Amino acid sequence: MTKDDVIALFEEWNGALATLDPDTVTAMYAADAVLLPTVSNQVRHNHGEIRDYFVNFLQKAPQGVINESNVHILSDSHATNSGVYTFTFGDGSAVTARFSYLYVATEAGWKILQHHSSAMPEG
Repeated sequence: MTKDDVIALFEEWNGALATLDPDTVTAMYAADAVLLPTVSNQVRHNHGEIRDYFVNFLQKAPQGVINESNVHILSDSHATNSGVYTFTFGDGSAVTARFSYLYVATEAGWKILQHHSSAMPEG
C-alpha cells in the first residue's frame, strides 16, 4: 500500500457515491465500521445504519473533491487519510468538511473501518 493507493481508495468511494446506490457505497465499509457522518447526528455502527444514512445522503447527488490529504500507512493492514474535502450537490450547493478515514485490509479488499466527516465550523 502506498500513499497514492490510499488516495485512490477515496476515489473509489467517491465513484460509489456517483452510482447513487446505497448498497454500493455501504459495500465500501467493513462489516464493523463506524461512520460519523457530515449531515446526521446519529453515529452509524453497522452496515444497516450506514446504508440508512446513504439512502438519504445520495438523494442529494453528492460528489467530493479532496482539498487537503494527509495519508499515513500504519501497517500492512491499516492506513489513514485525513484532511479537508468539498462536496457539491445536484442542486448546486456545496459543503466543505473535515474528514478522516481509517482503512483496513480484509479478505474482500481494503475497506473503511472508521469514517468521520464534519462540516467546517467557521464556514
